[in-house]
Amino acid sequence: MPSHKLLPSASFKLGELDCWHFIHGNAQLLVAKQGAQVLSYQVGEDKPIIWLNEKAKYEHGKGIRTGVPICWPWFGNLALNPQSVQDMRASEQPATAHGLVRTREWELLDYDDAGEALHIELGVPQIEGGLPGWPHDVALTLSIRLDTQLHLSLTSHNRSDTAVSISQALHSYFAVSDVRKVQVKGVDGLTYIETLDEWKHVKQAGDLTFSGETDRIYLNTPDTLSIVDPDWSRSIELNSRGSRSAVIWNPWIGKTASFSDMAADGWQRMLCIETANVMDDVITLQPGASHTLGVSIGTRPLTA
Repeated sequence: MPSHKLLPSASFKLGELDCWHFIHGNAQLLVAKQGAQVLSYQVGEDKPIIWLNEKAKYEHGKGIRTGVPICWPWFGNLALNPQSVQDMRASEQPATAHGLVRTREWELLDYDDAGEALHIELGVPQIEGGLPGWPHDVALTLSIRLDTQLHLSLTSHNRSDTAVSISQALHSYFAVSDVRKVQVKGVDGLTYIETLDEWKHVKQAGDLTFSGETDRIYLNTPDTLSIVDPDWSRSIELNSRGSRSAVIWNPWIGKTASFSDMAADGWQRMLCIETANVMDDVITLQPGASHTLGVSIGTRPLTA
């Protein structure tokens, strides 16, 4: 990360993109203005928590494969979303994957570094008539709080006079020692959709481990999931809010080879657990209503 401490009005560039570098205590946070995307999070000399992809491309108008991309107002392929979400779009042009805001420029709305926590609020500038091909008046903000953990809260507020349905995710890439050696706890007994096998519904038996490409949508998830990483003697703890679904993804060897923005062995050092509102967990906002999707991220040491 850059070594200078950032004033809230300052920025620096990674490739073509303006970024902010926030410091609070011994925690450091790197955020891109494009997409309000957290790029990395690290505490002191500890191993990074959010994976900063060394091969990521920082280009205007293109998604960044690292950190915490924001997927909104739909997740993944729009055609695979519930019909209520598909119906919100009004365009004959092909829909971009993961929605409309991860490549837009966000603005810094508020910054407060007083007391025991750093508070940051970012928002999508108002566009008359809504986003391209999505004509709905919904205000979107990302609140970041940095204390002993990283807290992310994505709030949608429907300012229109009709109901609006959205799917969304905080598409978090976590840094791990070796994905083949970690386990995800909190999923035992859950039903998941196996997207790599005709979208079958399967029941999880035990903790999740990894031995190949993984792309699963877990349903009715608990508030807490964790990544247990024995080689780094830690567990990454995820505590979600406003979410009953999670996507767990790793591209493994074959899919990674098709990416121009990931090292050949990059799959070994990352694991995505995406705090989400997808499938039957989509959100329908009535006029004037709001919804907050959030996650708190921290670590704890493993005990012998």
